[in-house]
Amino acid sequence: MMQFNFFLKLLKESFRDLLPIIIVILFFQLAIIQTVPDGWVNTAIGLGIVGVGLAIFLQGLEIGVFPIGEGLARDFAKSGWITWILIFGFLIGFGTTIAEPALAVIADKAASISSGRIDATILRFVVAGSVGFAILLGVFRIIKGHPIHYYIITGYIIVVSITFFAPPEIIGLSYDLGGVTTSTVTVPLVAALGIGLASNIKGRNPVIDGFGLIAFASLTPMIFVQIYGIAVYNLVDAHTVANIVINPIVSSPTDITLKSLIFGILAVVKDVIPILAIILFFQYAVLKKPIHNIKTVFLGFTLVILGLYAFILGLEMGLFSLGETMAYQLTKSNSVLMIYAFAFAIGFSTTMAEPALMAIAKKAKDISDGKINDFALRLFVALGVAIGIALGAFRIVDGGHIHYYIIVGYFVVIILTFIAPKYIIPIAYDSGGVTTSTVTVPLVAALGIGLATNIEGRSPLIDGFGLIAFASLFPMITVMLYGILTEKFGIKSDSQIEKEDLLHDNLADAENMDLATINIDGSTTRHSLSLEFSAVVVIVPIDKKLDAIQAAHKAGASGVTVLSADGIGLDEMANFYRTSFEANEALLFFLLPKYLVNDVVKSVIHSLHITTSGKGIAFAFPLSHMKGISLSKEDIFKEQSYQVNLKKDEPITCLDEEKENSYETNRKSNSNA
Repeated sequence: MMQFNFFLKLLKESFRDLLPIIIVILFFQLAIIQTVPDGWVNTAIGLGIVGVGLAIFLQGLEIGVFPIGEGLARDFAKSGWITWILIFGFLIGFGTTIAEPALAVIADKAASISSGRIDATILRFVVAGSVGFAILLGVFRIIKGHPIHYYIITGYIIVVSITFFAPPEIIGLSYDLGGVTTSTVTVPLVAALGIGLASNIKGRNPVIDGFGLIAFASLTPMIFVQIYGIAVYNLVDAHTVANIVINPIVSSPTDITLKSLIFGILAVVKDVIPILAIILFFQYAVLKKPIHNIKTVFLGFTLVILGLYAFILGLEMGLFSLGETMAYQLTKSNSVLMIYAFAFAIGFSTTMAEPALMAIAKKAKDISDGKINDFALRLFVALGVAIGIALGAFRIVDGGHIHYYIIVGYFVVIILTFIAPKYIIPIAYDSGGVTTSTVTVPLVAALGIGLATNIEGRSPLIDGFGLIAFASLFPMITVMLYGILTEKFGIKSDSQIEKEDLLHDNLADAENMDLATINIDGSTTRHSLSLEFSAVVVIVPIDKKLDAIQAAHKAGASGVTVLSADGIGLDEMANFYRTSFEANEALLFFLLPKYLVNDVVKSVIHSLHITTSGKGIAFAFPLSHMKGISLSKEDIFKEQSYQVNLKKDEPITCLDEEKENSYETNRKSNSNA
């Protein structure tokens, strides 16, 4: 029942996210083009299927892809097998990219426009190899803990430098390939891998270190493809020199047949099989551990396959053809402003419905403790895509060179990297790679080629590509701006909000002996709360007094009562450390919330070597009727969280009762005996 309710919630959110696409289509179709589209019934049904498929897809991610990805990362982190982790990262990147349908389509297109210089198969291997290398490099960064912006900025410098040597025919293509290499299934799995590693490696932060793998996978193809283009255009002669003209072809709505359903599902299965094969190999052959809840995991992958196919089927049932028709009609119109408006609106609406972006946004919200709002994040990403596509359309109309725009954009990204809060930077870099996949690419490609074909002096081969690059670049800028605004307006995480709100309803009831009455942050503000305290007593030689206090303070103790003590050592009590008849000692008395006791005692005994070669005694006992102590809001929050966690770990009550009854029975039996 819980899973069903979760599905209903996802279904509601899916249709909410499709609403912008519906509004954009209705407005431009009825108000601007002023015609009722053919096959509007198919489009309506298709949108319904898209909504259901999206919900199924997201539920599959939650119960299948995310757990298995994070589980693998956790096991790898615990094993310490760095080489195997790097190999796994490479194979995941390579295996998922080589089977990417969008890459195959663009590779074939590139081969046709290069007069035989570019080989489609070799290009796919170049791109897949670059993505494999990117994931390997990203995993290496997480293991070493290096700041991501050093890698990304270096990559941008290399991309821009190579651009000045690359042939014009390859520049737009290489930029676009950086945006289509991260598929809808790959993105969640790669994100789970990064977050899982960062969560299980000591000293790594899952928000700051866990994201960024997708950014690497979007950056390296631009470098590798341009190098490949330089090689083939300088070393390989054209086999045929043909006057290739690309005309915008408007696809027709898909007819649903049993055969088409079977082949469609098999096509999605073919894209998912390399991922599953790699996971199973490393799980059973390398880690040699079974997959926990394997039935649930396979159910999750099955839902991902079915949901993704339903999503694609719904799009093909009229939405793609309708969007392409509208793009073609607008490019033939005389209103340039309408073209820009359509580019902006279609970029915004399709990005809001992008499955990969939804998955990343939900994960960002979870691991940031709610500081990053998933809907707000998607809103800023969609705004970036909209601005990027509109500016890309302007570039085609104006006839400017793409690399000048990209260079300026990278320069802005680099500046914002040093201004934006650290936690948002890797997410911003990743957002550029998740915005151009299933929904956005077909409509954006149709718009770019349509504009370049219908505007005099533009080449569809050189000017038609590049819109995807704009759609990948500008979300980085807008997401960093979102992080800056979040800090400026003081947006708090869920824990911060809880810390501030937990005291509102606790009045100073000093006469209630069941409650501890405390001062908040050392002020005159008093509250009575149900908190547990303990006393930690440390007896050490006088010359070790400061060492003990510093060790306790390091573990979280904020105050101490110091007493002088004269100890007497008796021969009969050999377990005491005193060897002389009289010893000059210090007695340190710490009053602490219960959650700090273990840490303080451990810190003191380790620092003074009390349990090995050092001298001293440390012990603790519980306190009651605590009145007048001062605590910080953070201490109160941590103590209450500690008590909640203790209750979660308590054994089931009925088992305690059975033990008590068994004890009582045994006691009576022994008494009778």
